[in-house]
Amino acid sequence: MQLTHTALYVRDLEAMKDFYTRYFGAQANQKYHNPRTGLQTYFLSFGAGARLELMTRPDLRERDDAAQTYGYTHIAFRLGSREAVDALTGVLAKAGFPALSGPRVTGDGYYEVSLKDPEGNLLELVA
Repeated sequence: MQLTHTALYVRDLEAMKDFYTRYFGAQANQKYHNPRTGLQTYFLSFGAGARLELMTRPDLRERDDAAQTYGYTHIAFRLGSREAVDALTGVLAKAGFPALSGPRVTGDGYYEVSLKDPEGNLLELVA
């Protein structure tokens, strides 16, 4: 069994596609649009592994980020080395996406940095 993709509803589909293609090297497919429902999507590929589906539609509601809730918490990207984690962390910080925690070695042995994407979704960069 293999995880094929994770889907993420977003407010600004084009800006989020640009973020992940620019900083994470994602390749986007052609945008899908369902005129009946208003759904628009991109599938982003990151080389080998699972894809990220970015989706938007006109009837989305805001979520309450103030509370810890059950469900998805973050998306982790393995960059291959501590140096790669540090380098991308620096690039993202200069672009206005500072680290929330790290770099650090976690209790389970990962070298990681936590940060948020342009819409506040939690990301981890791991070696």
